Amino acid sequence: MILNAFFLAFRQIRRNFLRALLTMLGIIIGVGAVVIMITLGNGTTQVITERMSSLGSNILLVFPARSQNIGGGGRKLFSLENIKELNIQVGHITRAIAPIVATSALVQFRQENTQTQIQGVNTAYFVATNWDISYGTTFGAQDYRAGSNTCIIGASVKKNLFDKSSTNPLGSRIRLGNIVCECIGILEEKGQGAMGNDQDDVILLPLKTYQRSISKSSTLYNISRLMISLKDNVDSTQATIQISNALREIRNVREGQKDDFEIMDTKQIIEMMQNTTANLTIFLGAIAGVSLIVGGIGIMNIMLVSVTERTREIGTRLAIGAMQSEVLLQFLIEALSLSALGGILGVVLAFVGSLGICYAMELPFNFDYTIALVAFVFSAFMGILFGYLPARRASRLNPIDALRHE
Repeated sequence: MILNAFFLAFRQIRRNFLRALLTMLGIIIGVGAVVIMITLGNGTTQVITERMSSLGSNILLVFPARSQNIGGGGRKLFSLENIKELNIQVGHITRAIAPIVATSALVQFRQENTQTQIQGVNTAYFVATNWDISYGTTFGAQDYRAGSNTCIIGASVKKNLFDKSSTNPLGSRIRLGNIVCECIGILEEKGQGAMGNDQDDVILLPLKTYQRSISKSSTLYNISRLMISLKDNVDSTQATIQISNALREIRNVREGQKDDFEIMDTKQIIEMMQNTTANLTIFLGAIAGVSLIVGGIGIMNIMLVSVTERTREIGTRLAIGAMQSEVLLQFLIEALSLSALGGILGVVLAFVGSLGICYAMELPFNFDYTIALVAFVFSAFMGILFGYLPARRASRLNPIDALRHE
């Protein structure tokens, strides 16, 4: 009986194919939109995680905050002495503590110029960031001690300044504002950061060179941020507490006063951004899911029309002995067939559509087959839910009245 009901349902769909296709459109769009939204959300989450991971594993970022000890609520930067004392107190849990100072400047090589970020670093920077030299060499001990005019450039700077002229960057002299430095190395390519910034658009200078020639700072407190790389077996939460206590002591923050620094754990940032992206994905998926309800209403509407059109047919079936349950089942299966076909087409559309969108947006294609299955099952359920009322109405028709219907 059930197989016969499916046969009748597909025959009815084939007879009115265009109407059935338009009826399924709401389900197709609903399922497709939900699956595409979740696929794009998964891809975005993966990209954010990969970009944050590119900073390095087990990393803490330390920034100066507004200090209560400075008039007007200014920011007290870090000094090299602060870093030495911090290394003494927490060196047993850290791989490296890297001071970083940075600014943006126009750099020039011959006729080419570009705006890029210039950073002053020391040897700990390469350990903390786990960033290697693609070719060339890193700074030597003499470069750090004397503050020599040498620099290491990122892949994007190389592309902007040297690719057009096909010049070898190594040994070339680049103008950075008022100084000229010799390029001794090229950094490995890292790509975009978590915030969409180009991590390769950077030029590194020895810290002393930066302070003498770029910032020209004469104060002891001239380090704008610290990057702390923890050892692999160290818990970042406990390490944050220890580093915070050490910095409070080093920077003479009295009891009851707020910290004049901020510590950010990259793991927590990754988790926060993943949760935000996941919540946004669910929200957008729920909005797209509204079209499934609209599609279900469309199925109910067309099934009610179908009951009216086929009143005499229903009356004939009831008159020759068909039970109400058989008529009910027939119309339920028709509604289920419409919604199930719409769900299948919606999943296919979502697969192809999300593949194209991910390619266009340069996102990883992370198709969730479980979500696709859930969306399909939900679409089928919507067919049963919204098809029940028309099916019930058909099964309860009076055979005599139905046969008289024109």
